[in-house]
Amino acid sequence: MAELLMRSAWIRRFHPGPEAPVQLVCFPHAGGAATYYHRLSQAMSPDADVLAIQYPGRQDRLSEPCIEDIPTLADRLVDELVAWSDRPLVLFGHSMGAAVAFEVALRLEQAGSVPLGLFVSGRMAPSVYRHQRMHLATDAELVAELKTLNAANVQILADETLLRMVLPTIRSDYRAIERYHNPSAPPLHCPIVALTGDADPVADIADVELWARHTLASFRTRVFSGGHFFLDDHADAVRQEIRDHIAAVRAR
Repeated sequence: MAELLMRSAWIRRFHPGPEAPVQLVCFPHAGGAATYYHRLSQAMSPDADVLAIQYPGRQDRLSEPCIEDIPTLADRLVDELVAWSDRPLVLFGHSMGAAVAFEVALRLEQAGSVPLGLFVSGRMAPSVYRHQRMHLATDAELVAELKTLNAANVQILADETLLRMVLPTIRSDYRAIERYHNPSAPPLHCPIVALTGDADPVADIADVELWARHTLASFRTRVFSGGHFFLDDHADAVRQEIRDHIAAVRAR
């Protein structure tokens, strides 16, 4: 079974930790891939066995069609993650990944498996809706938006060949997240930790704090300096937040 799971198209284990007490499941942002969490996986080992999610339509799954609906994506992922229920799960999602992680948490709880915690990063609460149409923008407008959100991508976006490969996937992900809204979702029974940047143009702090409505357990927010990808500049602090949370819930 272990060998079968490691060959899953959906899950990457860059630093397998079969003896780790918990499994940290990481969900990428729009246009992102499992490799975004490689450094986090290395840093968290052996405290957590990091399972980085690989959505269809990118890297080694480039030939597969993207899933342009967040609930459908969550349905597919839960089918995969149920097989990993031998140890407690902690979920971490950034931007679009936060919405996917939330929907996965809902489904896990419905299946009788309550996560130890849900980390939502750089994303407004599911009960908040903003009319956004970037998925309908021109290629040039979409590239300009991406440069605004993540300066680290400027060189990649300047490569015309690479851009032609990744832009359809990014647009599909934008279509999925811009249509997502779930104000009637039942509250979770697991704690939620919301992380955000104080200058994030797409995740206002007030909207991030509304994640509190989506859990019956504890909730807290931590605001970092920076924009939408604040976690790149505060990687050590973010990792420590995860470690502290795991230690606290395990102690209880």
